[in-house]
Amino acid sequence: MRLDKLLSVTATATRKETARAVRAGEIAVNGVTVKRADLSVDPERDTVSFRGKIVQYKQYRYILLNKPDGYVSATEDGRDPTVLDLLPPELAAQGLFPCGRLDKHTLGLMLLTNNGTLAHRLLAPRRHVAKRYRFCAKFPLTDEECARFRAGLVLEDGYETKPADIVLDDAHSGVIRWWRGNTTRSSACSKRSTIRSRIWSASPLALSPSPTTLCAARGASSPPRRSRYFWPPQNDRFTP
Repeated sequence: MRLDKLLSVTATATRKETARAVRAGEIAVNGVTVKRADLSVDPERDTVSFRGKIVQYKQYRYILLNKPDGYVSATEDGRDPTVLDLLPPELAAQGLFPCGRLDKHTLGLMLLTNNGTLAHRLLAPRRHVAKRYRFCAKFPLTDEECARFRAGLVLEDGYETKPADIVLDDAHSGVIRWWRGNTTRSSACSKRSTIRSRIWSASPLALSPSPTTLCAARGASSPPRRSRYFWPPQNDRFTP
C-alpha cells in the first residue's frame, strides 16, 4: 500500500497533507525518515509514524452505535442528518456505512462498518439473524392482533411481512423478534400506532444494558439525545 493511501484510510492526513509532511521530514517508516509520499509500505509489518505519533491501521472497523431519533440510516442525505454525522471526523472519514437500516424515528442498535462481507452475512435472509425491538404503542393490542402479527401481515401496498414473534409486557408495550420484514410498518397495519420503538439486539450483537423502558408516559416524547458509540472489537475476525 502506498504511504499516502495508508495515511488517508486511517484518517491521519489527506494526500496533500502527506506530501507537505514528507517535504518537512515529519514522516518515518521503521524509524527512517521518508522522502516519497508514494513509498510502498506494509501496514501489517511496517511501523509508520506521523509527526511523532504511531499510525494505527486496521483493515476493518466496527462501531456499535446507539442510534437516536431523527437520524437516517445512510452515508449521506440531502435533507436529514445521517448516522455518520454522529461520529467524530477521524471515524467518519474511514469509509464506514450502516449495516442494515433503521427508520428515521427508530432508536437503538446499529452496526457501522467498512466490512462488506460481514454486512452481507448479517443481512442475508438465509442466515436468519434475529433482531429484537422493544416497542410502545398508543392503543392497546389484543390477542387477535398479536396472532395476526405472528402469522404475517399484508400491508396496504400489498407487501407481505414475514411471520414474527411478539411478546407483550402489557397491552401497550412488549418485544418483537423478527428475522426479515419491517416491524414498524407491521405495527402500523394493525392500526395501533407504534409511537416508540427501539432495537437493542441483532444476534449476536446487543446494546448493553438492554433498554427496559421506552416511554416515561404514554404518548410522551423526549428530545433526541446525542448517540454514543461502543465496542471496536479486539480483532478483525468478528463473524456472526
